[in-house]
Amino acid sequence: MLQIRPMGPYTGAEVTGVDVKKLDDDGFAPIYDAWLKYGVTVVRDQELEIEDFLRYSRRYGVIVPHPSKSTRHPDYPELTMLGINKFNADGTLKKEVYRRGAEGFHTDGAYDEVPFKATKLYALAIPSTGGDTHFSSMYQAYEVLPERLKTLLDGRRGGFTYGGRTGQTALLNPEDRNRPPAMHPIIRTHSETKRKSLYFDPGKILFIEGLEPQQSDDVIDELTERMIAPDAEYRHKWRVGDIVIWDNRCMVHKAAGDYPPEEDRIHWRVSIKEPVAGVV
Repeated sequence: MLQIRPMGPYTGAEVTGVDVKKLDDDGFAPIYDAWLKYGVTVVRDQELEIEDFLRYSRRYGVIVPHPSKSTRHPDYPELTMLGINKFNADGTLKKEVYRRGAEGFHTDGAYDEVPFKATKLYALAIPSTGGDTHFSSMYQAYEVLPERLKTLLDGRRGGFTYGGRTGQTALLNPEDRNRPPAMHPIIRTHSETKRKSLYFDPGKILFIEGLEPQQSDDVIDELTERMIAPDAEYRHKWRVGDIVIWDNRCMVHKAAGDYPPEEDRIHWRVSIKEPVAGVV
């Protein structure tokens, strides 16, 4: 029997008692509703092949290939393989693979003109310790912002690139490293829930439109300090067979980057966008 259990006051819900391969639309509806409400859901105890994972992922939107071409599955380019090939030929650890996603809280796809709606992972191998993923609600980040920041940021956009102000683009092919910044509202209204959230990624934002460079940097630094609101976090401890999906429109996340390097932490990942009106 389908059960949905909140994992925190604002963020995270656990779904049990379901096989996603057999879900009809009526069975899927409460899972999707819980995802919209809590920003991230985990469906436990799934046994999936790649086609099963992709089919279920398409219920949330349109799957698009991630810009990091080097980690795409050779036969399924829309599928990213996380955690594989993390050692060089000489046995040294590739930090950009091992610590991928662990530099700090971020949202996926802010560098695209149409950002990612969702990111979904399926756990294939889990280390004996560590390797958790942290999530936090940007609805709550917006709620607790000082009014002076809400007023300053209302109607302003940020310029976002893959490498942000640090220029970290090692996972991209050279031809993909110099794209112009994508512009997105810093205060974003969710397309489905209609709630306002802070839309912010300190690792991808270059500047805030309409502010002098120093003021822009100062506000970015302040938002970095304020983006994780009290009681807004959920820390996910992985199990093999977990499907975790989060809403990039209102959530930020980070990997812990703390598991034993000699152990496997392997996931399938897909990036999902909202359907374009008029396109099937």
